[in-house]
Amino acid sequence: MKAAVVVFPGSNCDRDCKVAIERSAGARVEMVWHQETALPDDLDLIVLPGGFSYGDYLRCGAMAAQSPVMKEVVAAADKGVAVVGICNGFQVLTEVGLLPGALLRNAGLKYVCKPVGLDIVNGQTRFTAGYGEQREAVMTVGNGEGNYFADEETLDRLEGEGQVVFRYQENPNGSARAIAGIVNKGGNVLGLMPHPDRAFDPDLGSEDGAVLFRSIFQSA
Repeated sequence: MKAAVVVFPGSNCDRDCKVAIERSAGARVEMVWHQETALPDDLDLIVLPGGFSYGDYLRCGAMAAQSPVMKEVVAAADKGVAVVGICNGFQVLTEVGLLPGALLRNAGLKYVCKPVGLDIVNGQTRFTAGYGEQREAVMTVGNGEGNYFADEETLDRLEGEGQVVFRYQENPNGSARAIAGIVNKGGNVLGLMPHPDRAFDPDLGSEDGAVLFRSIFQSA
């Protein structure tokens, strides 16, 4: 089992993701600098981590979406490789067009950092199958621009086609329909604002994030 974590200037959760994947799933993890023009061979998972890529200048994730490695990430996603964008990584996925919508400033215009309860809306994806009958999870959010937005037609399509995967039980940032995480039509690209990399061990207050990482490799 093999994963890659992409590191952008300003990423600050890349090592957290590496440790979380290693401890949760026992996978080998390689760190990939954003200037690389090729990804490691035979990847089961690519992670775009949280942080403040390029200092969030211009627009969160906009500059990172132009990094050379992103062409390879898009190509891998098109071939069916699992891709997870966490927090800033979710923003990058929307900017590069792998997921619909956008992440706006939080409704309260403040940075929010706290554990949140989540409903597992779709437990049949490759990212959530491992939860089995479990329909709730706890992870931590830490963002200032986590307010998910899309037009009503897109939101209806996401809901109707089972692409909404996680929903906030108590909306912390004003996200449309309390959406916390979505997948693409192919079901192999997940973007979520809560951090599974901060919820992979009981000592962190929750190990629900570990289930997400294990689920990916069990379905690979």
